[in-house]
Amino acid sequence: MASVALGVGGGIAAYKACEVLRGLTEAGHDVRVLPTEAALRFVGAATFEALSGNPVDTDVFSDVPDVSHVRVGREADLVLVVPATADLLARAAHGRATDLLTSTLLTATCPVAFVPAMHTEMWEHPATRDNVALLRQRGAVVTEPASGRLTGADTGRGRLADPVEIIDLAKLLLAYSDALPRDLEGARIAISAGGTREPLDPVRYLGNRSSGKQGYALARVAAQRGAQVTLVAAHTVALAEPAGVDITHVSTAEELADAMHAVAAEADILAMAAAVADFRPDNRASSKIKKSDTGPEPTIELARNRDILSELVRDRRAGQLVIGFAAETGDEQGSVLDYGRVKLEHKGCDLLVANNVGDGKAFEVEDNAGWLLSADGLERQIPLGAKSLLAASVWDAVSAVRIGS
Repeated sequence: MASVALGVGGGIAAYKACEVLRGLTEAGHDVRVLPTEAALRFVGAATFEALSGNPVDTDVFSDVPDVSHVRVGREADLVLVVPATADLLARAAHGRATDLLTSTLLTATCPVAFVPAMHTEMWEHPATRDNVALLRQRGAVVTEPASGRLTGADTGRGRLADPVEIIDLAKLLLAYSDALPRDLEGARIAISAGGTREPLDPVRYLGNRSSGKQGYALARVAAQRGAQVTLVAAHTVALAEPAGVDITHVSTAEELADAMHAVAAEADILAMAAAVADFRPDNRASSKIKKSDTGPEPTIELARNRDILSELVRDRRAGQLVIGFAAETGDEQGSVLDYGRVKLEHKGCDLLVANNVGDGKAFEVEDNAGWLLSADGLERQIPLGAKSLLAASVWDAVSAVRIGS
């Protein structure tokens, strides 16, 4: 069990901090909520106390003998601020200690993460941008906000990231405090995710069990490491769209291929995490295929789909990195690692992640494991853990390649 100090800024998105709080406590963490006075005008202290099981204070004069303004920061494994308003970012950047939360930020020796929420104009103002840059320079994580509905009728960039995404971020930083450096700043990355569906008729399709969670984790982590990310998403489970990521939705392998080639023209890095159907029906019925108890059994002729990863490798520009994923099960002829090595050589990509799938592994679950292989002979096992952890391992390897080149 980890100790988390959850700071809550005074913005309308403060109510979403309750969802983050519940998610962290349900994961077994001990959470101390540190709201600002303004935050308590949106959500009362009793709500935070009921959800956390801990007392809630806002000023340094509460519980003076315990020296809370120093103790909380020293004992925390993570300080997470949700939402981080423009005012709170400014106070944190300039070392002001006007309440228990900002005092804790000055005493914390653990990872500190700010999840912003504010109007677009406030996020884009030079003062806020300077404050964000200063906090990041000092080692704090300041995530990118989402785009969408703001207060009133306004929409734009500045919306709080989805609570599920914030909870995943917290778990990632607790497991791997160095998961989110700004080492991909300026990189343009295109990622595919999810499983394609190949129609048999207007009702049925050939598909697979991919949830899209690994591709979404790759996109989320890359964006928070500073990259400009485009996600080409085939069919997925109901997933929160990653903050700061441009998303194109597709259905079939042909559509995914066209979309990836289109975004590849401007990308520095390509990651093919989608589970692409190898085959499609040779002929799609224009109306629903009827079930009949008489007559011959229906047959389906299959045609081979394009090899998108090989095409991207073939067409890549000089210096463009290509990452492949291989879903394998292993058999009497070879292991997952053996088949990963073969696929890496056959496809010609720079990096390849070989996953062991089936029997509750990789597909439709929260965790993943595998081998990270590179064209220059690197073979590193990635132990079972959250898919965001695997994503961080992939981007660590990419960053090493970029630095080495």
